Amino acid sequence: MKTAYILGLCTLSLIFLTACAASRHIEKPAPAAAPGGAETEVRPDESRISEFEEIRGEKKSCYASWYGREFHGKPTASGENFNMFALTCAHRDYALGTKVRVTNPANNREVECIVNDRGPFAGGRDIDLSYAAAKKIGLIGPGVARVDIEPLGRYTRYVKDVKYGRLDGQLITVQIGSFREEGNARRLKKGLDLHYQDVYIMHANIGSDRYYRVRIGKFRNSEEATGLAKKLAQEGYNVLVTKY
Repeated sequence: MKTAYILGLCTLSLIFLTACAASRHIEKPAPAAAPGGAETEVRPDESRISEFEEIRGEKKSCYASWYGREFHGKPTASGENFNMFALTCAHRDYALGTKVRVTNPANNREVECIVNDRGPFAGGRDIDLSYAAAKKIGLIGPGVARVDIEPLGRYTRYVKDVKYGRLDGQLITVQIGSFREEGNARRLKKGLDLHYQDVYIMHANIGSDRYYRVRIGKFRNSEEATGLAKKLAQEGYNVLVTKY
């Protein structure tokens, strides 16, 4: 089977954001208020102190859309549950944990948000803002608009460690997620399909429960599997190297 590989754009974005940091500091966001209503704004992972690598990336112009209630509470590519009231976004290329400034040139309103998901999947769009982020820049009504995006840095807590399962078989694979709901597995696969090949979903029955496991590749060489796993973990995915 053809070995899974990452496309150049994703690799360049990840290298740029992790290796070209201009400065590094510890950032502790303000305490969060629990989302008590439709207009309550929160920030992700406020209770955690995170190391932040600051950069000033190239500003790009592209089309943005937004997503909200339909996906609220569902897992994102980073493993966090999507919160439509948090200042987050989905991007096709930037490493998970990247902080970006998004500006709407039509009204000069801007918002800073964290990439914690993959998407959008509609053609011609590069970023999907959460409801809260979209509201900040007046995107709720139009739905889609041209914006300017500037990467500011990355929260390094999104970099994951590679985990290892049983490797007593001849074949090895890399697992990125396991879900009880098939729709969650399909969304994760769709995001991985943007930059990886040989992504598949397998079913596993444990007792009376069925799990949908998202995996990449089939390897005979453990070093090859580990190399892919490290790239995925650096990008921000939860990764398990296990038997095929």
